Amino acid sequence: MAQTSGTSSFNLDLTELVEEAFERCGSQLRSGYDLKTARRSINLMTTEWANRGINLWTIEEESIPMVTGQAFYNVPVDTVDILDMVTRTSNTSQSNQTDINLSRISESTYSTIPNKLTYGRPIQSWFNRQSGNANPTVYTLAANVTATDTTITLNSTQNLRSSGYVQIDNEIIGYANISGNALYNCYRGQNGTTATTHSINALVSNQYLPNIVVWPTPDPGGGPYTLVYWRMRRLQDAGGGVNVQDIPFRFINCFVAGLSAMLSLKIPGTDPNRVQFLQQEYEKQFDLAAAEDRETAPIRFVPRNLFYAR
Repeated sequence: MAQTSGTSSFNLDLTELVEEAFERCGSQLRSGYDLKTARRSINLMTTEWANRGINLWTIEEESIPMVTGQAFYNVPVDTVDILDMVTRTSNTSQSNQTDINLSRISESTYSTIPNKLTYGRPIQSWFNRQSGNANPTVYTLAANVTATDTTITLNSTQNLRSSGYVQIDNEIIGYANISGNALYNCYRGQNGTTATTHSINALVSNQYLPNIVVWPTPDPGGGPYTLVYWRMRRLQDAGGGVNVQDIPFRFINCFVAGLSAMLSLKIPGTDPNRVQFLQQEYEKQFDLAAAEDRETAPIRFVPRNLFYAR
């Protein structure tokens, strides 16, 4: 009697995925440029997938130790969105760990909070979805900076945001406010960098890092607090052609269908009827894959009653 293979590890590397997509278009992968243009289409398509909704395999749990008085905490630049956040209080005993949910608020709601520096246990958060890019405008240091300085003076602060991040040499620094040409309440060694000394006239660039802003700010008497959050990250780039894609097996056919639909728009002489069919097939395969890529746990809805005194 014939036996099964005993394996379930089928996957395709990037070149095989591209070859399959070209064949669905009635063409063949023949040149290095064909692979290059396909890689560009792949990166655009995976960006579109992030905009379509939650991809469960890209959800990751992260944590950041909170600092007394610090309101904002940067997250990795490949973060698409934050799904859930809690403030965790714990000591050496795991049994005493306590998680309190952080209610997510909008920028407009955060802006109406009268005193954003109030101390307490953080209970609200605003996800400031920045681009992760650096501003091309470059400033310079007006004085030497030690590894512990929390006030940094620049030659100018024109066009800098009232709070945010800057990079000096290899260090990312967060600052809470500006007065004149000085950055005040600086939080050193952000985004995985190390606080160090910097010399006068060192170049300073403005960084647009995505970050979570909490309220109230962590109080000195509580904690220690840890910001624990679950984020949806971007899919990894197409790479050089020999690697497999950052997708689970259930999305392989959808991936090929989407790539073939995009390539059909670029391959000269593709039959318009085939283009239309490939676009429809892509939407069909995406719906099938997205319907499978879901959590099957039961959902519980709890009504919230509000009472107003008259």
